[in-house]
Amino acid sequence: MDANKIVAALRDIKDPKTGLDIIQAKMVEDLKIEGNHVQFSIVLPGNDQNLKSQLNFACMEAVQRIFPAASVDIHLKIKSDQNQSNSILPQVKNVIAVGSGKGGVGKSTVSVNIALALKELGAKVGILDADVYGPSVPTMLGLKGQRPQIEVLYGKHKIVPLEAFGIPVMSIGFIVEEDQAIVLRGPRLGGIIRQFLQDCLWPELDYLIIDLPPGTGDVQLTLVQTIPVTGVVMVTTPQQVAVIDAIKAMNMFMLPNVNVPILGVVENMSWFTPAELPDHQYFLFGKGGGKNLAQKAGTVLLGQIPLVQAVMEGSDAGVPCVTQDGHPGRSFFLRAAEQLARQVYIRNESMEPTKIVRMEE
Repeated sequence: MDANKIVAALRDIKDPKTGLDIIQAKMVEDLKIEGNHVQFSIVLPGNDQNLKSQLNFACMEAVQRIFPAASVDIHLKIKSDQNQSNSILPQVKNVIAVGSGKGGVGKSTVSVNIALALKELGAKVGILDADVYGPSVPTMLGLKGQRPQIEVLYGKHKIVPLEAFGIPVMSIGFIVEEDQAIVLRGPRLGGIIRQFLQDCLWPELDYLIIDLPPGTGDVQLTLVQTIPVTGVVMVTTPQQVAVIDAIKAMNMFMLPNVNVPILGVVENMSWFTPAELPDHQYFLFGKGGGKNLAQKAGTVLLGQIPLVQAVMEGSDAGVPCVTQDGHPGRSFFLRAAEQLARQVYIRNESMEPTKIVRMEE
């Protein structure tokens, strides 16, 4: 019997948590072949008896499908050192939230283009549109009107994210009609966010970019209570009014019992340069807002993004500027993404992993 053929057969079996095959999810250990006897272990994150039984029989059938005479001995064991705080998305290395103090500062535009820029730099990236009241990501990525597929995995329904430009994407905008008013109270909001995290088959990712609604509220609290967030990127315009609100939103993440690092600040609409006057800069919203916010957070200014009409046009058309060679806004997002990747590396090297927030009554 060929061990490579057995491994290939086991790739048809999926991890119930991530949807990855059990080889890719590193759930198979100690594979041994002696004559017609095949022996290996399956490492499980929890003690679900029904799941253990289903996985056991699925693996036996997969091996005996290619080697009918094989005697298969499978040892199912629980991963005792599994860290409960990061077990929801074990296949995602970094969860990056993108927040703002108020709407209209271009937070979704920054989220989408930063995600695409990180992918262009070689990373595996996904986007979760958590702005449940105003989901913009489907329009910006040309996915408007599309619906995600549902996959039944070990008796449980899982959502398969859509894909745009090689990036998996999930949004409430894929579920409700475009003109439907989304009226939800806190518990239901929290349930939707948890479902998008727990019940979506996210692939292996270096970064999951989460586009938050503006301000502080149920979505932000649900996020930090559900998964450990690597860090936050704050988006503001240079205008003082935007910075004041951004400080409030930023301070929520800096509360002692939340303690999510601020990775950096992106200043959007920093200046306006007309296409016909490429050497001119008009500071329509003032200067220094992003730098001021970064200083208050003790972090860095990741980048300044100019107000460019072509950025808006690309977003409305579902073709973000980072995907267009020669676009006047592309280089600004690429530089911001490089800075963000550097800040994530520094954060992970110098700080302990973020813990899930436990709220006490």
